Amino acid sequence: MKKIVMMALAAVAVAACGTQKQAEVEKTQAQQLIERLDSLRSQGIMFGHQDDPMYGLTWEYDADSSDVKNVCGDYPAIMGFDLGGIEMGDAKNLDSVPFTRIAQEAVSHHLRGGIVTLSWHPRNPVTTIDGGGWAGQKFPEGTAWDVTDSAVVKKILPGGEYHEKFETWMQRVSDFLATLKTDDGQKIPVIFRPWHENSGSWFWWGEKLCTPDEYKALWNMLQDKLTADGFDNLVWSYSPGMEDNLTAERLLERYPGDDRIDMIGLDGYQWNAGEGEQFISRGRQNLEVLCQVAQEHQLIPALTECGLKNLTDPTWWTSTLLPTVKDYPISYLLVWRNYKSEWFGPSPAKPDAESFREFYGSEKMLFAKDIKD
Repeated sequence: MKKIVMMALAAVAVAACGTQKQAEVEKTQAQQLIERLDSLRSQGIMFGHQDDPMYGLTWEYDADSSDVKNVCGDYPAIMGFDLGGIEMGDAKNLDSVPFTRIAQEAVSHHLRGGIVTLSWHPRNPVTTIDGGGWAGQKFPEGTAWDVTDSAVVKKILPGGEYHEKFETWMQRVSDFLATLKTDDGQKIPVIFRPWHENSGSWFWWGEKLCTPDEYKALWNMLQDKLTADGFDNLVWSYSPGMEDNLTAERLLERYPGDDRIDMIGLDGYQWNAGEGEQFISRGRQNLEVLCQVAQEHQLIPALTECGLKNLTDPTWWTSTLLPTVKDYPISYLLVWRNYKSEWFGPSPAKPDAESFREFYGSEKMLFAKDIKD
């Protein structure tokens, strides 16, 4: 009798284990990434860099190269890429990076254990000529920064005169996302961060260019399209810009809703060397609000864009950035790209490399090797 009872208990245990494994298998890649992002927060803050493996201050498209890696010996934990230009059917994005290379590097980073985030700076659908090209050659006419028409969002929503055109643009985003898969056909998980910095008015989807309801409708339209297309590998990230004396109410003013958002972030930059103290003060106040809102809405917080233009303070990594973020449970921070005329990441060719190596050595910061399963 005792043996029978033990066998029954063992069977229950095996069944429970099988059920648990089945539940894990049934989780979408987005759900698995969300859990991973949340878990990694207990270990530290992941470092991210835009266009990291594409080019640096002294090189372009070298195999296995990275300014971050060339300074500290490790890749960023997070790599960011942008889809601006995909809506036009272009071969290269707005920063002249081939989309085939973006797909290749995104998959490669996933396979090394890293995490990928995508933003999208689509051109202005009202002022951009159909079939390619801009309405003019002078920046920013026809670009995401073209705010000459104050009703672009309204015009591309259902019923608007440019809605059909924008449906084509969304389909091209969908077609690209479908290429983000491994050789065995498995989709890779991605943090998707469209319509960012909406609390400013420098993009055609910004605060003064659409109402909160129109912005939410824009978000929902894109999300519903990609969800219907089967993209259950997207972690949706909402990220306004940093502001002086940020409040929770302000942060959530255009928030699409808990049922639509997985991560919440802020974009914030320092533009001049002498503004470090202001960056720290403003950043800490903003991160305090961000993390409180994230906790209340069960979201993962992040500093989705940041940096000091051209690293004019060579100690910035340890004197400014680390003191700003170290006390907050954010998932990651991402500095913008290293372009020859405007850069935000480290480079072995620049004086800030020493400070970055110290930053890399901080127990608070996580890089690719730190998060590899």
